[in-house]
Amino acid sequence: MNDALITVIGFVAAEPHFEVLSSGTSLMSLRIGSTPRRFDRDLGQWRDEDPMFLTVTCWRSLATNLQESDLKRGDPVIVTGRLRIREYAKDGQMRFSAQIEATTVGHDLSRGVARLQRSQRSSINLSEDRRQADDLADRWLAAGADGAEEFTTQVAEGSGDADEAAEPTEIRAVA
Repeated sequence: MNDALITVIGFVAAEPHFEVLSSGTSLMSLRIGSTPRRFDRDLGQWRDEDPMFLTVTCWRSLATNLQESDLKRGDPVIVTGRLRIREYAKDGQMRFSAQIEATTVGHDLSRGVARLQRSQRSSINLSEDRRQADDLADRWLAAGADGAEEFTTQVAEGSGDADEAAEPTEIRAVA
């Protein structure tokens, strides 16, 4: 169990996508952005550095709970989970994608107030669920360099197939 655990503080960069897979397992995929700030001593002020965007995969009760919490683009969040680096091909070149398989997602309470409503746990995921989650994560990569373009899917009832994506709409990530 030498998992690389990571915690990222940032914001929801695009509307989260929730679906129930053909196995009945809940899955939520979302893009988060994090913009580091550094104090520039020469200018005597804070400045934003380049933002980082990550795909976050949430399973089972975490996915269902996030769906119920009305998490939306622009919300400040804290995400903890296992870091996964995936290799994929785009334009004939091999590229890498950093993803988080979340164990915990919550609103950043230094920026607002939240209320907890307890829920029940559910079953484990299957290898087919992992494949479907990877396919969903790949759509964020196809959406653009920062993944901050919105997409929607329609899931064929009972098939778990979510290959039909709507026309991407450009949106701006907000901190």
